[in-house]
Amino acid sequence: MTTERQTGHDDGSPPRSRPRGAAFLLSQVGAHAAARFTERIGVLGMTPADAGLLRMIATRPGLSQRSLAGELGVVPSRVVALVDGLERKGLVERRRDPRDRRNHALHLAAEGTRVMTEMRELAPAHEDEICAALDDDQRTQLTALLQAIATQQGLTPGVHPGYRRPSR
Repeated sequence: MTTERQTGHDDGSPPRSRPRGAAFLLSQVGAHAAARFTERIGVLGMTPADAGLLRMIATRPGLSQRSLAGELGVVPSRVVALVDGLERKGLVERRRDPRDRRNHALHLAAEGTRVMTEMRELAPAHEDEICAALDDDQRTQLTALLQAIATQQGLTPGVHPGYRRPSR
């Protein structure tokens, strides 16, 4: 065997390990971004769980609670509790599904539509603050890299894994 094969380098230096620290940095930046997002939507009386659920209902009006539970990967009773909170705030309405009266179809109430509009206005400012150190090309590259990691890890697109934990 040659030195190159033994060490993996032409110059005889020992093999270098892969760069480490990416997972920690992802966690650190993710926790910071989540905390800042919580602050931003808090002024609207929303929690991150509320915001995610409201977004899902807004993009798919008439979605059943059972379907929503399946998409979130949680038991239906968890969705009932989350939707109860949104309903108490006047943000969503449960309507009997005319095709199957055993199911409730979820729709935004007028206040839910107003809050969604405000959240859509907050989102670009949040993204700009968190990614201020990056130019447009770097943001595009970072997004692609994070998407590759999310896909490899089997994360459901658009669904935060925090829904699987009970709310406090």
